[in-house]
Amino acid sequence: MTHDLTQGRLFPILVKFTIPLLIGNILQLTYNAVDSIIVGRHVGSVALAAVGTSNPMMTLIIMFVQGISIGAGILIGMLYGAHEYEKLRRQISTAMISGSVFSAVIALAVIACAEHLFRILKVDEVIIPSACLYLRIIACGLIFNFIYNFLASTLRALGDSRSPLYFLGISSVINVIGDLFFVLCLNGGIMGCAVSTVLSEALSCLLCWLYIKKKIPLLDMGKEWLIFEPAMLKKTLQYGFVSAIQQSTVQMGIVGVQGLVNSLGVTATAAFSAANRIDDYALIPGRNMANAMTSVMAQNMGAGKKKRVMDTFRIGILMELSFGLLAGILLLVVSRPVMGLFTGETPVIEEGMTYLKLIALMYFLPAFTNGMQGFFRGVGDLKVTLVGSILNMGMRFASCFYFIAVRHMGIEAVPWACLVGWICLSIYGIVCFALWYRKHKGDIKE
Repeated sequence: MTHDLTQGRLFPILVKFTIPLLIGNILQLTYNAVDSIIVGRHVGSVALAAVGTSNPMMTLIIMFVQGISIGAGILIGMLYGAHEYEKLRRQISTAMISGSVFSAVIALAVIACAEHLFRILKVDEVIIPSACLYLRIIACGLIFNFIYNFLASTLRALGDSRSPLYFLGISSVINVIGDLFFVLCLNGGIMGCAVSTVLSEALSCLLCWLYIKKKIPLLDMGKEWLIFEPAMLKKTLQYGFVSAIQQSTVQMGIVGVQGLVNSLGVTATAAFSAANRIDDYALIPGRNMANAMTSVMAQNMGAGKKKRVMDTFRIGILMELSFGLLAGILLLVVSRPVMGLFTGETPVIEEGMTYLKLIALMYFLPAFTNGMQGFFRGVGDLKVTLVGSILNMGMRFASCFYFIAVRHMGIEAVPWACLVGWICLSIYGIVCFALWYRKHKGDIKE
């Protein structure tokens, strides 16, 4: 079902749009966390470190591919808001074809270069064989991951954030069952977790495709799915690849930090792996609010309703800051028991708690920067989000390198480095917002 986001009260729209996104991302994080929990508990800390080392690398690739979906989704939302339906359909088919081909090429490159990538990151030799096996299997599901995320992004651009949640929920349950079956029943180890993940991604892709074919008349395109227009590809690349570079830049910084943490030893690597999973849960509400802001703003920008765009931003920022404060308080309280879910090894738990208790005190900053990034995506100014992400992650990596290599700090270096990156991004975002507002304030009428 599609929805017009250019009408109605904004706060209920943002809440209703955010909740399915939030639940969906929690499900994604949960079936990823299940991999780590089952591996950490039933295979060992080396396997947990291998999964943790592989995930930032694979997430980097996935974020790049998903960035294409996000950029295309902004275009789709604007075209839908402007009621240009024929152009909209051609945009969808062109983005779908180009993204699918690109995903397949990237998957083959990852399979071929996995070992070299881990050696560049200075991964411990003990971990590399398991990490390569896990990463190569996960790469096989990259095209399923793109197709699902593109279709889900398209549905969200048309105002439907609920339907993709149902398919993701089913695939998440299948993934958990698959993990238990392959690892506990078949003793498949780290390979079993990877196979289960790929199968669940294929299922979510299939379900989303069937739903669109049967229930969304606008997207019942038949042979039009095979239309590829080079002229539209340029616009898709302009939005999609800027968004993809922005998304992957964030993850590149995380991968770089992972490489620095790897130098601290297997215990720190395992702790960072588990703590990152927990950190993702705490930050995910803010990220989803920003995505909801983007979808609402894109439709309203397409409809020329800039006053409504500004109102969406004001409400969204207040929601972001409220959830950021709540997440930080909650994480301070539950850091020890949640670390205990991933491992029973006391040194790993203690290292993870050091990370979590520091990062929890800083959550108001990513809440603010998520809102700013969501705003600039929504108004179509992806260059600001790209430069902001490069600034954030560049400063984060440089600070982390200084803290670990020069100051000889341990895992606590990572939260302090995150703080430096978030402060720089906040200052940059405020300056860019002030410039945008000055330019458009004449169009923002009461």
